[in-house]
Amino acid sequence: MIQFITKRITYGFFVLLGVISVVFFLFNVLPGDPARMMLGQRADKASIEAINKDLGLNQPLPVQFALYLNDLSPISLHNTSDVDSRTKWTAEKYGGFSLLTISGYQVVIKAPYLRRSYQSQKKVNEIISETLLETTVLAVSAILFATFLGVLLGILSAIYKDSWLDRISLLFATSGMALPSFFVGIIIAWVFGYLLADYTGLNMTGSLYEVDDLGRGEYLALSNLILPAMTLGVRPLSVIVQLSRNSMLEVMSQDFVRTAVAKGLSKHIVILKHALKNALNPVLTAVSGMFASLMAGAVFVEIVFAWKGIGWEVVNALEKYDLPVVMGAVLVIAVIFVVINMIVDILYGVLDPRVRVS
Repeated sequence: MIQFITKRITYGFFVLLGVISVVFFLFNVLPGDPARMMLGQRADKASIEAINKDLGLNQPLPVQFALYLNDLSPISLHNTSDVDSRTKWTAEKYGGFSLLTISGYQVVIKAPYLRRSYQSQKKVNEIISETLLETTVLAVSAILFATFLGVLLGILSAIYKDSWLDRISLLFATSGMALPSFFVGIIIAWVFGYLLADYTGLNMTGSLYEVDDLGRGEYLALSNLILPAMTLGVRPLSVIVQLSRNSMLEVMSQDFVRTAVAKGLSKHIVILKHALKNALNPVLTAVSGMFASLMAGAVFVEIVFAWKGIGWEVVNALEKYDLPVVMGAVLVIAVIFVVINMIVDILYGVLDPRVRVS
């Protein structure tokens, strides 16, 4: 089992290293000059060179990549001899603490340093920590909505197979899979946030925290969560409906269910106590993977509803060519995705020895 867990962690590490490499080289070969974006139209050559030197953009690309890996690594090396070097460690910049000094280099233990925003000069770690909560709340709400409603509709569709309820559920599930998230978001915002706003009391746009118009400061606006959570949950809801229905039909046809019916147990007891818990196993497996996808796929939904999460921040950073923010957000989402899938793989191995053998 220890060997299985070690392999999964090793695979996860190499996947993250591949993501880091792709993200770095992709964003560094894109056309554009961050220094000119920061200085505007009045940029002069001396100022551009000074900013490029400060950002480390005047060095060869392999050197920039090595420095970037050094910044991301929790154990890193920093120069102690050159006061003006970008690699010199300071607690204010990197955090953490110096472990020891070897041949003019400090070995430092720190949190991954995602650098600073080109535009605001704010640490990317701080920017992401401010927006990660809103994206997490949105993804959790969406997956809970999709799981509860999807399992309910899937079970009812299986119980009343080939009825009008079954046909409507399958039509809804197929449509949810076919329609893109941004289109669904626009329709839901228009219907529930504009046409029916007098009845629903919901806004077309809004974030988790809003500023009171009367000057009483920031407040929690949970009502703004309803529409984006519905939109983000439509696609996983469609999958869960079909998966629950098919799994329930398969379980209902097995011998132990027929035996329970032959014993004279009521239909409700057979479904709730015997069939349901066996039918939910593949659903729970799918939900665990969907949550990681929702964290990464919330960008379009956040833009439609002006939900100020990581997706909102990424789009704003792309407009301003603020590469550290974009790269940091992509890496954080990749880490979440890899870690969740790695935990799920390990749990599979714990629960099912056949996974470890394979």
